[in-house]
Amino acid sequence: MKEDRKHEKTTSGFKVLLQSRPLLVLAAALACFHLGNGALLPLYGLAVVSAHPGNPTIFVAETIAVAQAVMILASIVATRMAQRQGYWWILLITFIALPIRGVVASFLVVHWGVFPVQALDGVGAGLQSVAVPGLVARVLNGTGRVNVGQGAVMTVQGLGASISPMLGGWIAEGLGYRITFVTLGSFALLSLAIWLITVRWMKPVCEG
Repeated sequence: MKEDRKHEKTTSGFKVLLQSRPLLVLAAALACFHLGNGALLPLYGLAVVSAHPGNPTIFVAETIAVAQAVMILASIVATRMAQRQGYWWILLITFIALPIRGVVASFLVVHWGVFPVQALDGVGAGLQSVAVPGLVARVLNGTGRVNVGQGAVMTVQGLGASISPMLGGWIAEGLGYRITFVTLGSFALLSLAIWLITVRWMKPVCEG
């Protein structure tokens, strides 16, 4: 019975997604973004630890602390930006941040490199934590399908994130860490292209 209900919710969610062009664009852009973002931190950690042996516990703590601190600040900024300019510019910034993060990670395979690398991760996560649910709610306002739509977007986004480690590991094995970081970051260029190509009708939706 529970499985049937889950199947119905999933089917309903994808139906909502397919019927809404703005949500399709958002989901596609986020899937490309997380295809690159999902594997970047684990592989960066492996690269740093293998090149500069140290205390892995401290390193992991630093990655979490830096990202969380910046994420909180970014979410506050995103809330203010959303009130003034809508969500389009906020998401654009996140799509630009990942390619920069990939380049920074490829050049700074050192312990202190975790600060700029994870700060950029915090920027993307913090801004998206406000913009994505806000935009879904705006698009589906009054339909009673906001939660279902949010679930569908997150499912597509999660698909990109789940493939990322496998893809990143395969690239790293063949080409090394530095090229992998740049390659993973470049997937956000697809997000950027989708966002810019659809600007004429996505920007008004994001601005409400």
